[in-house]
Amino acid sequence: MNVSTNVPLGGHAEPLAQRLAELRGPAPQRSLNARSLAALAANPGCRRRAVLDAAGVDKSVLAARLGRPAPFGQSPFAIARGLVFESRLKADGYAALEEPLRAHLGVPADDRAPLVVPDLLHRSGPAVRADRTAEALARAAADPDAWTLLDHPMLRLAVAGSTAYLEPDALLVHGGRCTVVEIKSFPVLDGSADPAKVGAAARQAAVYVLALQHAAAAAAGLPLADDPYTEQRLPGSPRSSVLLVCPKDFGNRPTAVAVDVRRELATTRRQLSRMTGIGRLLAALPPGTDFDLATDEHGAPARSTEQLTAAVEAVPAAYSPDCLSTCELGFHCRARARCDDRVEQLGRGVRGELGSIRTVAEALAAASGAGTPDTAALATDDTHGADGTDGAHEAAERLAYAAALRAEALGTGHPGADRLGTERNPAGA
Repeated sequence: MNVSTNVPLGGHAEPLAQRLAELRGPAPQRSLNARSLAALAANPGCRRRAVLDAAGVDKSVLAARLGRPAPFGQSPFAIARGLVFESRLKADGYAALEEPLRAHLGVPADDRAPLVVPDLLHRSGPAVRADRTAEALARAAADPDAWTLLDHPMLRLAVAGSTAYLEPDALLVHGGRCTVVEIKSFPVLDGSADPAKVGAAARQAAVYVLALQHAAAAAAGLPLADDPYTEQRLPGSPRSSVLLVCPKDFGNRPTAVAVDVRRELATTRRQLSRMTGIGRLLAALPPGTDFDLATDEHGAPARSTEQLTAAVEAVPAAYSPDCLSTCELGFHCRARARCDDRVEQLGRGVRGELGSIRTVAEALAAASGAGTPDTAALATDDTHGADGTDGAHEAAERLAYAAALRAEALGTGHPGADRLGTERNPAGA
């Protein structure tokens, strides 16, 4: 299991912390974790998610209050199974966990180099735990012959002006470097596991690797390497391969699988760097905006559904169908995209191809050659460009040409409407 919390950076960020607390209201803070950061990195242009995550708003509760709850999150059975599997691995002095680690990394079994597990003050706050983890990691990295296991360490990572505290399952330190160890309850059958689950675990572990890279570079007084595929061999720096410890076949015996996360690391690093600073996003909000989900003593909500809807719509979203599986507000944003007839509901690929065409109706008209008042004006006006309307003209021409080719091949009379109508409803209903 991985839990974390997020707080603003110190010093000058205190007003930012106050503003984020005002946005959240008295409701409990929802903490960032590696899974949510990986999802945020997959869609860095979504200002709505960036603001809500920075403020610690519980998006599941918010989606339910907006009338569009999402069947999102881990199954409670999967969570319970993961906790049981992890507790078995760490019983009897980590004996069951040490076996797969030794098989992959050469941890000696004799008493000359025992596995050291320092106390990381798990009952303390995240800031204290992060400092203790940094001290333990530096001490372990200074002894190249020692084998040290950091059980549930706490890492820091700056994201868009705030600091997220992240908690991997374990770190194994040897030879001055560390390896991220993630314990997952999905099985490895005949040497392979579910690719989708492995991919999700790799994206999550890449966030931990990025946090460790930043920490190692800062401790050495050096900037992070420009090339995300370059390993900086600094004291305490992470390896680019992580270890997934999973049940082997259908039993409870653990096995370790090494996964190279360089590609996921490069993507996460690039996407997080593109995120707009949270201070700039907050400055663009209308005065008085908040996402207060608290209730009074009688259970009545502090904000009505209409007030919460207005607050959510005040922050621009970057919806795509992928959001349905990664964001609790995905179903709400999809409903809004459908109500506004926006092309985002067709996917990022179609949205990119359509340029400045914003609605499905305009795309249908452009594909069929009928045109709308806006697209008809574009057809005779070549002075546009600064506002992006040349992109709409070019996209309309491409759509009309593609529709004409399809009409010629299929012998249909209105190819554009048929083409985009099929994309919107593949089942033909």
